[in-house]
Amino acid sequence: MLLDFTYYNTTKIHFGKNSLEKLGDELSLYGKTVLLVYGKAAIKKNGLYDKVVAILEAAGKKVVELPGVMPNPTYAKMQEGCELVRAHDVSLILAVGGGSVIDCAKGISASAYCEAEPFAKYWLQYRPISNKTVPVASILTMAGTGSEMNGGSVITHEDMEIKAGRIFPPELYPRFSILNPEYTLTVPKYQMISGVFDTMSHLMEQYFCGTDISTTDYLIEALLRSSIDNLRAALKNPDDYEARSNIMWNATMA
Repeated sequence: MLLDFTYYNTTKIHFGKNSLEKLGDELSLYGKTVLLVYGKAAIKKNGLYDKVVAILEAAGKKVVELPGVMPNPTYAKMQEGCELVRAHDVSLILAVGGGSVIDCAKGISASAYCEAEPFAKYWLQYRPISNKTVPVASILTMAGTGSEMNGGSVITHEDMEIKAGRIFPPELYPRFSILNPEYTLTVPKYQMISGVFDTMSHLMEQYFCGTDISTTDYLIEALLRSSIDNLRAALKNPDDYEARSNIMWNATMA
């Protein structure tokens, strides 16, 4: 290991078939109003939306919704969320979906109370966070990006025709993330494969970026082997929970 480093990750992971049961306890740590951020129809079709809303209501939360977050979330959609945060004094942003939804939630958190133009300040100029932020949490439905346990946020500014990524500091990491591999069973085959290739690309970016031989390299080799083996198993049997669980955890580790 040729570099000095500080390792610090603030995200609490609840993993497994019963992980959604932890949501109520986590909600007790936050204020009254929750912004529920999600994509289009997937979480309503598979019943997850109803389960999450029922838990939020049982916890006495006021629920404000931002539906329709698209792959490669746009700056305009993110700004819709910022307006909702300010209008309703949101105390927690709960992203339910894949990496794009979680990326959008982090962008909302960073930008809602930014007095400058947020995209220029935080995504183009990479300035430090200097304003109030809102806690973010996630319920993951697709494995691939690792956004559930890091500070990454990729936003597309359509007017400027720029897709920009930003790694935010730990205060914008999800405070907690719920990972139930069963939620990935309804993901289309193509998307499942794409998620694994996303995982592998993240691993290879680090593996080939230097000349040192480090412990991290050996961890990466193991994660690559696991990703390949478990993808093959999931393609053979799409309902293989163990394969799906390994794929999900590999993506988070990557």
